[in-house]
Amino acid sequence: MKIEIDKVKKKQLDLSESEPASHFPALVEMEKAGECVFTAPVNAQVSAIWEYDHVRAMGKVESAVRLTCSRCLTEYDYPISSDFTIFYTESKGEELDEEVELSDEELISATYSGDEIDVDPEIAEQVALEVPYKPLCSESCRGLCPECGADLNAGECGCDRGGINVKMAALKKIKIEK
Repeated sequence: MKIEIDKVKKKQLDLSESEPASHFPALVEMEKAGECVFTAPVNAQVSAIWEYDHVRAMGKVESAVRLTCSRCLTEYDYPISSDFTIFYTESKGEELDEEVELSDEELISATYSGDEIDVDPEIAEQVALEVPYKPLCSESCRGLCPECGADLNAGECGCDRGGINVKMAALKKIKIEK
């Protein structure tokens, strides 16, 4: 998806696209790394307007992924939806040599050069930010039994999990004198 600067300076541009996740290199990398599998195309709607010396792009991205629960290893589908606003300013060719603290506005800013803005990297970034780092099929997921590996969400397995943790067994021998 591209925003043409000459057109946006004259009037608001409303753009939309629906692309498979394979269109976005960052999302392809997520799939290769095994983080998720995209089960729906990435749908994006963006409205761009010219304000003073920058372009304000407001939009929404939607998709869906299949994730593996980090507790019970069950696969489940997860919808993705994110609203965003990005301010695009023309690149002046200056680079920062030292660390600086960014303001809230600078955190949602990007630069462009030339006569059009490619919004695809920001669309992919918005989708990637919505994929959970530690996916859970539900907040109440009980995970797997550490003894036999049974899914505890399906019911108790009968293993005695209340025993002494071998890693902490040495602490039981410590005697504290008063």
